[in-house]
Amino acid sequence: MSTKTIILASHGTPGARAAEDAALKTANIENASIIHLFVVPDFWADMRGDDWLNNAITQNTFSDYVTSELAREAAEEVNRLKEKAQSMGVKLQTRAMTGKPTDCLISLSEEENPYLTFIGTPRRKGEEGYNSRMKLDPLVRALKTQLIIVARNKN
Repeated sequence: MSTKTIILASHGTPGARAAEDAALKTANIENASIIHLFVVPDFWADMRGDDWLNNAITQNTFSDYVTSELAREAAEEVNRLKEKAQSMGVKLQTRAMTGKPTDCLISLSEEENPYLTFIGTPRRKGEEGYNSRMKLDPLVRALKTQLIIVARNKN
């Protein structure tokens, strides 16, 4: 008997957390496993502070700091979701990728061939968090799976 696979794209924003809840509930009911996609947007790769830091040593120190902060934040999100999945008895593995979120999701979907894919709605203007959005047109054209976009609570 083959196990159903769900892809969940989440980086911890309120919209993404709504998608997490829906994917976890679905996985629990369907006895499916989840592949959690955590994308570090590629625009961070060039974050060096060149425009305001005046020497290479300081620029490299700043770049190292940004990289370590991104890794720390990613680990916190991954661990939070892992604990939530474990508490519900859902098998979850995380795939971290660097790039454009839409391209990463399409690539992972082609590789894993899930039966469902969950994403959340974009964050609202003025809210903290990543502002990397899925580009829906190329996403829905490329995916060969059901895409579920989960709306979050209005509060």
